[in-house]
Amino acid sequence: MLRYYLELALLSLRRSKVLTALMVVAIAFGVGASMTTLTVLHVLSGDPLPEKSSTLYYPQLDPRTEDGFPPGDDPPDQLTRLDAETLLAEGRADRQALMTGGQAAVLPDPEGPGGAIEPFYASVRYTSTDFFPMFDVPFSAGRPWDASEDEAGGRVAVISKELNDKLFAGEDSAGRALRIDDTEFRIVGVLDRWRPAPRFYDLTTSHFTEAEEIYLPYSTSRDLEMTRAGSMDCFDTRPPGQTETDLGAPCTWIQFWVEISSPDDAASYLAFLENYSEEQRQAGRFERPVNVRLPALMDWLEENEVVPSDVQLQTWLALAFFAVCLINTIGLLLAKFLRRAPEIGVRRALGASRRAVFSQCLVESGVIGIAGGCLGLALTLLGLWAVRQQPVEYAELAQLDLAMLIATLVAAIVSSLLAGLLPAWRACQIAPAMQLKSH
Repeated sequence: MLRYYLELALLSLRRSKVLTALMVVAIAFGVGASMTTLTVLHVLSGDPLPEKSSTLYYPQLDPRTEDGFPPGDDPPDQLTRLDAETLLAEGRADRQALMTGGQAAVLPDPEGPGGAIEPFYASVRYTSTDFFPMFDVPFSAGRPWDASEDEAGGRVAVISKELNDKLFAGEDSAGRALRIDDTEFRIVGVLDRWRPAPRFYDLTTSHFTEAEEIYLPYSTSRDLEMTRAGSMDCFDTRPPGQTETDLGAPCTWIQFWVEISSPDDAASYLAFLENYSEEQRQAGRFERPVNVRLPALMDWLEENEVVPSDVQLQTWLALAFFAVCLINTIGLLLAKFLRRAPEIGVRRALGASRRAVFSQCLVESGVIGIAGGCLGLALTLLGLWAVRQQPVEYAELAQLDLAMLIATLVAAIVSSLLAGLLPAWRACQIAPAMQLKSH
């Protein structure tokens, strides 16, 4: 029976080519516009570490002075150097990593595999060794540095795949020397392609930029007084001679993450933070009442509203446009089915049930949806290509994955079936006697 309905639907659509084309185009443009924006929203709002996000937490403390204290105020987004290093040394979580960003001058070997390359600046992440296993950072060669190299301020480095391709023509560079800021480092590992979206581990700057090119031990960066970059908030006057990045400076500028395997352990860690904060308050270092938080990864992303507001607005506008397209499709289907009232009346007089007429009309709507979905998929790919040409940090991420490809086709078919419900119901209500009498 379905095959028969399909044959009738194709015959009917061929008889009204212009009307059919209008409906297919309406569905296609609605699907193309909405799925383009939904794909971008899907990419930007996704879970960057779906297998581990529930075990990653971002501790927050409030070391600020009591001046201007508003009750209920959230703690700062970052930690002071003293607090971050203390929490790292305590080691109360399964894994923990402190970090900050920076830039450093790279002086390539002119006789290296990459050829003669002028010195350039590269983005750097100063962190501790747990950064790599905690965030499931993939390696193509070598390994992370170990805890002993962290403690000793080792002159070791991990570099990105892109930097390895640039400097060493893609060869395994583990064990080779790399000169950074006039200091020679030994490369211990090379990352595989890695670009978490968003760049969740540091939301103080751009949310969707590429991951860093070089990773160095945090302790080494402080020993060498390497340049840092990123957000910093100093909440009190520093003593003479003290810099912003000194150990006791009243400035928050370090991100700190912990991995905790169970909710009970997370509750224990939160209690530890509260006790630590109270100890610091009693020692006179913290002035405000205990104010700590321990949001999980996805909660932290939601609080920071990482999805750009313009993307959200574009999504709502595209969905509204899709709704307008569906309304137009409903009108066109209604006109098409009612124009066939004599034909439907004859079918009903010859014994066709209302259910049969209704089913046939829905199959016709579904065929329109399939055609509109295929054209809509092409428009979605075109729309995503246009997004990738824009000068925005997330442009490269606008790619259609399998899930969104299937969603595009399903959206087109389902929307066309929904659009066909009212016209199909009106068509099956046609009284055969009236049609036969008028003809």
